[in-house]
Amino acid sequence: MSDNVKMAAQADLAKLPGAIAASARLVDQALDSVLPPPAGPQARVQEAMRYAIMAGGKRLRPFLVLHSARLFGVDDSRSLRVGAAIEALHTYSLVHDDLPCMDDDDMRRGRPTTHIAFDEMTAVLAGDALLTIAFEILSDARTHPSGDVRCALIARLAEASGHSGMIGGQIIDMLADTLRSEGGGFGIADVINLQRLKTGQLFEFSCEAGPILGGASGQDRARLKSYAEEMGVVFQITDDLLDVTSTPEKTGKAVGKDADRGKQTLVTLLGVEGARAEAQKRANHAVDALGPYAARAPELSALPFFLLGRDA
Repeated sequence: MSDNVKMAAQADLAKLPGAIAASARLVDQALDSVLPPPAGPQARVQEAMRYAIMAGGKRLRPFLVLHSARLFGVDDSRSLRVGAAIEALHTYSLVHDDLPCMDDDDMRRGRPTTHIAFDEMTAVLAGDALLTIAFEILSDARTHPSGDVRCALIARLAEASGHSGMIGGQIIDMLADTLRSEGGGFGIADVINLQRLKTGQLFEFSCEAGPILGGASGQDRARLKSYAEEMGVVFQITDDLLDVTSTPEKTGKAVGKDADRGKQTLVTLLGVEGARAEAQKRANHAVDALGPYAARAPELSALPFFLLGRDA
C-alpha cells in the first residue's frame, strides 16, 4: 500500500464511527419493515426473531453491502434490503451458535441470549425463521427488478452460508479438537481456513453484493472479494484478541472462553503481539486489494484500521 493511501485511510477513521452508526440506523429501519409483526398463534417465534435481530450491534455486514453498492450507483433502497437479508442470516447463526449444543452462551450484546430469554425450542425455530426470511427478502422484486440479479444474490448467499461456507466453518470449529488429534496439529493455515469459512464468507458476500446489484464486471467482484478476505481476517483476529484482553462489560458477552476450551486461534498460535502484527499486515492488504476504489470508498478503506482499534 502506498503511504498516501494508508494515510488517507487512517485519516478517515475519525469519521467512520458516525458512518457506521448512520448505516446501522438505516438497516434497523429496513429490518423493521421486512420482519413480521408478532401476531396470531405464531407470535412467539416472531417476537423471538425481533428480539434476536434488534439487539443492536454495528451492522458491519449491511454496512459493507451499502458502501460496496454505492461504488456502482446502486440505490440505497435496494442495498439496504440486501443488508437486511444478510443481517437476518447472520443473526440466525448467532442464535444457533449460542445454544447449549453449540457454544452454550448465556449473554449476547449485553443481554440474555435468545434461548435464555425465551426457551431452546423457540430459539431454534426463530433462527430457522431468520435464515429463511433472508432468502425471501432477496427473492422479492423490490430488492432488484432483474430476476437474474436476484438469483445471483440468492446463489451467492446460499454458497457463502452453507456447507462450503459458514456451516462448513462451524463444523470444523466444533470438531477442531478431534481434527487436531487425528491430524497431528491445527496450525495457522488451518485456523485461517476455518475463519475464512465461518466468518469471512459472509463478509465476502456482503462486499460482492454491491457489484452484483450494480451489474458490474467479474473483475470488480474479484477485487471486492479479495478486500473482504483480508478484512475478514482482521475482524477475526481482533475478535480473538478481545476474548483475551477485554471484559464482558465491554464486549457484551463472555470472554476467556477460547482459553478455557483450549481453542486454537491466531492469538494462541502467534501470541498477542504477533496476532496484532498479522492484523495490521492484513489491514494494509485489504486496502491494497481495493485498488482504484480505495479513494472512492473511504468508508471501506478505513474499516480495517477501525477494526484494529476496536474494544467491543
